[in-house]
Parts: sequence; structure tokens; C-alpha cells
Amino acid sequence: MLRRTAYALVALALAGTATGCGRQAVDPATAQDARGPITVWLSNNAQEVSWGKQMVAAWNKSHPGQHVTAQQIPAGKTSEEAISASIIAGTSACLVFNTSPAAVPTFQKQNGLVSLSDLPGGDDYITGRGGSLTDQYRSADGKFYQLPWKSNPVMILYNKKLFEKAGLDPEHPKLATYDQFLETSRKLVRSGVAKAAIWPSPSSDFFQPWYDFYPAFAAESGGRQLVENGVPQFDSPAGRQVAAFWRKLYAEKLAPQEAYPGDPMSDGKSAMATVGPWAVAAYKDSVDIGVAPVPTAAGGTGKHSFSDEKSAAMFTSCENRATAWDLLKFATSTDQDGEFLDATGQMPMREDLTGKYAGFFSKNPTYKPFAEQADRVVEVPNVPGSVDIWQAFRDEWTKSVVFGRQSTTAGLRNASSTITDLLNEYGDPS
Repeated sequence: MLRRTAYALVALALAGTATGCGRQAVDPATAQDARGPITVWLSNNAQEVSWGKQMVAAWNKSHPGQHVTAQQIPAGKTSEEAISASIIAGTSACLVFNTSPAAVPTFQKQNGLVSLSDLPGGDDYITGRGGSLTDQYRSADGKFYQLPWKSNPVMILYNKKLFEKAGLDPEHPKLATYDQFLETSRKLVRSGVAKAAIWPSPSSDFFQPWYDFYPAFAAESGGRQLVENGVPQFDSPAGRQVAAFWRKLYAEKLAPQEAYPGDPMSDGKSAMATVGPWAVAAYKDSVDIGVAPVPTAAGGTGKHSFSDEKSAAMFTSCENRATAWDLLKFATSTDQDGEFLDATGQMPMREDLTGKYAGFFSKNPTYKPFAEQADRVVEVPNVPGSVDIWQAFRDEWTKSVVFGRQSTTAGLRNASSTITDLLNEYGDPS
């Protein structure tokens, strides 16, 4: 399955180690104004590494006394576990350009993150770059411990050739409403062009709702998060409509209940997938793709989706924070965001992408719907116990929606009750 390894966050061995045990050997008052060599960590995505190398080279050319070394995040079961271990050991890089928002509360609890709001012009820079979307990334104390860096809005990618073989219009697919999506899915499967209309992983991993439930809930609810102001939002009319829609897909065998050992759309086993713009390059040699918004009950335009975002963050082991802050601003400048977009096809967390980078989208029209969707994205809630909360939701979803062992109404109700208890247990200050 095409999923970035960062989302194997597994029970975040982190959840058990987040006990405020990060080292504090660096004097923050001295470090804030200090300049000198720093190290940054990048993901293992080849395109991001390529961008990172040119970005660092450009910086080093004009800052000989503040040399930056770029490395990939140390190997581990997941990026998040590797970062968590580095916080405990006091060996984190100054900056990490691959920080999952779901892990930020844990890293904070480990005393691992520097408040970017406390750096010169921190709030103004972050909000000026990302606009209104950035408020979702504030922590409970109102500060930013992450810079919203890049989003990968989840949309529907579909195989135009399979649609055409099934007698469907590949340029104007009927996918906007639940009824249309279901009817199109039935035609795809019954025609025999593919085993599945759509094939998200049915596994119980806590992050899987980000690719089935959460994009649909964001769209149907008008942009609500899973939890807002300490209260679960999904045991609601919007949540129940989404759950019922996905239950029909599974009940009618339009979405398989078993996991696929690979990527089903790439292999021609599925006609559609819920993915972000990073998948465009992955599919370019195997699938003639089209892009459509996530469906809603009534259809229409201007709906939200899940951001699938990664942030950049500064870590408390950093001794030269003035250099790190200047580099972070350089790396997320208009010019470098353009370089990043060109190298990776991922969306910088900026407003008006299509206006700022019109040339890119003119040459690469498949990416334009993602850029337009990037103005309307929803992030995971920034709350303590985030991983446990998502796992509680997924457990009930798997039971009720994927396998139908209980009603979808009961599943959402049970998940809401469990998550409310978790929020109380973790002392959600919101």
C-alpha cells in the first residue's frame, strides 16, 4: 500500500515514554541568540532529500560561519520513535523536516520541542506564511511548537482507463455524492474491470482513519476535527452519514475487508484510492489518473479534506537556535517553497498556491486540484493522548464499519465515550 512510513507511528512506544524525560542540558537563554553549525534531519523520501540537499547547499554558500549538515532521520521502526529516542538521549537534530502533528503533544511532554512563538517574530512568520490554516497547529498553551510546513490533501485518485472500460466517463466521473459514488463503484466492480472500486487498508492501525473516515468527515461536517474544545465531534449526523456510506461500500464488497499486499491501484486491483499529491509521481508510470474531491452526502464544491500534513520543528537539544530559526525561515521562504513544490509535488502550507506558483500548475495540471484543496484542510486535533484517541476510534470503526459486527451508530457512540474518558485521563486542557 502506498503509505509513507512516518505513519507507521505504531502504538508510539512514545505513548509510554512521554514522561517529561527529555534532557535539558542546553541553556535556552544562551541558545536562543547563539549562531553556529547545526544539523537538520530530513525524511527518507528521495525527492525530499534532493530538495533538502539543494536548500542546505544554498544556505551554506552564503553563511560560511553557520554551516548546516543535512541527514536523514536515524533508522528505527518509525520516524517518531527515532525522534522520541533522540529526545531522551539529547541527540536530536536542531530541526526536523518531518514532524507528525499527531506526535507533537508527545514530544512536548518529553520537553523536546522549542516554542517557535518565543523566537523573534515567531507567531507573525508562521501565521503570515500559512494564514488561517495555522491555528490548527497551536498547542494547548496557544503557542506554536511546530511550523506547518507541507500538506498532502487527501482526494480521490481514479484510474481513467478502468473507468472507460466500465463504460463510465473518465473525464467527468460521477463521484460527488454518496449515491453517485456507490453507483459508480457498483458499475466498476460488476463490469469486472477491477476487484475493488476502492481499497483502503482495513487494518486496525490507529492512523488508518486518516485515509477513509477522516477526509470524508472533514468534508461532510464542514471542516470539523475529530475532537474540538475537549469534546468528540464525530458522534453526530455528519459522522453517522460517513460511517453509513463506508459501511455500504464494505457490505456490498465494493471495498474489500482484507488487506492487499502491495498497492491495489498500482496493480490494477482497485479503480480508486484516497491519497494525497505525493501519489501522483508514484502512479505516473502505471496509472492514467484523474482527481476528484472526497464525496459528501449532498455533493457540491468547496468541501474540506484531511491535510495529511508534516511540520518542521526545532528541538531543545539545539545549541545554536538563532541559526536554526533563520534556516527554518529560509527553508520555508517563497523561493524555497517553490523549489520544494517542484521537486516533490507536495503542497507548501501557504495560501493561494495556484497564484504564487502559477507556472508549476500550468505545467503540471494534475496537481492543481490538490492545491485548491489545500486551502480547505483539517488537521488531527492537537491534544494529549492523540495516538490512543485515534486507536480507540479505529477499533470501533473496524468492528462496526469494516466488519459489521455492531451497528455503525453503536460504534460511533462507543468510540465517543471511550475518547471522552481518554481526554479526561490525559487532562486535555482545552
